[in-house]
Amino acid sequence: MSSSPTPGAAASEHADAQAISGAVEGMTFRPDRRFWVVYICLMTVQFLTAMYHTVVATALPTVIGDLGGVAHMSWAITAYTLGQTLAMPINGKLGDLVGRKQLYLLAIALFVGGSALCGLATDMFEFTVFRFVQGLGGGGLMICSQAITGDIIPPRVRGTYMAPMGAMFGIAAILGPLLGGWLSDWLGWRWIFWFFLPFGLFAWVAVAIALRMPRRSSSFSIDWAGLALTSIGAAGIVFIATWGGSTYAWNSPVILGLIGVTLASWAAVVPVERRAADPILPLQVLTNHTFIIATVVSVLMAACMFGMNGYLPTYLQMVHGVSATMSGLLLVPGSVGMFTGSLLSGMLVTRTGRYKPFPIMGSLLAASGMAMLGLLPADTHVAWTGVAVFILEIGIGMFLQLSVLVIQNALPASMLGTATSTNNFFREIGVSIGNTIVGVLFTGRLTASLLALGFDSQKAASITPAFARSLNAATGAAVIDAYHHALAPVLLSLAPVLLLAAAIAVLFRPIPLSTKTGLEQLEEELAEEGTERACRAEHSDG
Repeated sequence: MSSSPTPGAAASEHADAQAISGAVEGMTFRPDRRFWVVYICLMTVQFLTAMYHTVVATALPTVIGDLGGVAHMSWAITAYTLGQTLAMPINGKLGDLVGRKQLYLLAIALFVGGSALCGLATDMFEFTVFRFVQGLGGGGLMICSQAITGDIIPPRVRGTYMAPMGAMFGIAAILGPLLGGWLSDWLGWRWIFWFFLPFGLFAWVAVAIALRMPRRSSSFSIDWAGLALTSIGAAGIVFIATWGGSTYAWNSPVILGLIGVTLASWAAVVPVERRAADPILPLQVLTNHTFIIATVVSVLMAACMFGMNGYLPTYLQMVHGVSATMSGLLLVPGSVGMFTGSLLSGMLVTRTGRYKPFPIMGSLLAASGMAMLGLLPADTHVAWTGVAVFILEIGIGMFLQLSVLVIQNALPASMLGTATSTNNFFREIGVSIGNTIVGVLFTGRLTASLLALGFDSQKAASITPAFARSLNAATGAAVIDAYHHALAPVLLSLAPVLLLAAAIAVLFRPIPLSTKTGLEQLEEELAEEGTERACRAEHSDG
């Protein structure tokens, strides 16, 4: 339930003061020392999870090779993604029912503990299991941190505090590959996983001491049927995205069976959730206009961005001949753009109290950047790729984080965690589907071109940049041309998807941003419920 600023407060806003202090006249929110401790902890954990992904991505080939798991490399990636996705709905729902502090502490423990165990793994099976455990923690951290932010910071000024948290991803994108390479080369890959322990311990202790949140109901029921169906449906999508077209052919019994089970699970979700006493995916959330628009726009943005990020590094290595390290560094402008977009939109939302323009402008900018990527000739200087990625991600940064604020503001505070987790849950699913679609289109076009050049199907599926450079000039040029004409049209086809996101964003119905924290709104909601119950009881007695 949102409360709008009073007309007098809106009339007397001082933009410069708001931009610096985040203060809005008539609002009681005043950050104290305890708030800053909790906020720094939230940023620390955000930085840990962001660094983990970039550091591990750099060293993963070394890890897999040392553990003798090259044939099962996809499992090392799938295990974390699966754990993270499955953890989202239950963390959001339980946070609303029993409180978030204990869940957040558990998530930190799972993430850091899973990381430590990954460093102790002796074979691929152990490493995969521990990655899954860490993914469970990572999913909890993502949801709890966003929900706690909503609990302690009013939506009206939250944009100011979102930008520094978003900056953690940009910093991690730059430092992660360097740290991962240094640790792997000088201390061994196991130290990559142990490196996070002291930071995680600091965050756990600080949160345990500084974060004060009310305990909620001690008696609650879990929607086990809804949780099982959504988990099966999400797991099916993750497995299809991971195995389809690589481990198993798309028309194989395994993939067709997974598709059938996944579709059946999702088809059963709505009737089951409609009957559930306390559904894991409440229809009040799923049918909320703002939730639908914000989730669809953010899913389209994320799917396009991650679909591009998944294949652009290999493209840069094959077409432009850059090293693996340089291909990663060429994506750094994207991280800078993401932070810049988040910073601009956050500060302007705090200054003006309006958010509708940013998903529209952001989608249009992102579409421009994606179109530029798709239209760049193969012989263009590689620096232009960095420019296009910057434009793309500054647009996406304008709304990807802001979407959580918009959704939290549009729904009752008693559903803050559930709304947050549902948005992230569908975004993860959208990213998996987007990656799959981009991968199918790219590999299909590439394989057809390479087969036409005379390569057999096995060689076409395993060409490396080093092998392409070893070919004679004519054949090597043909392979490079095949890669360019396989990916460029796919990237260009994503631009209309982002234009669609802009068109959908026009449908937003602006809602005034509340000047109260989630906890303050929750107190008001509970007081209103108590008054209504008392009135009903009095009426029935009369």
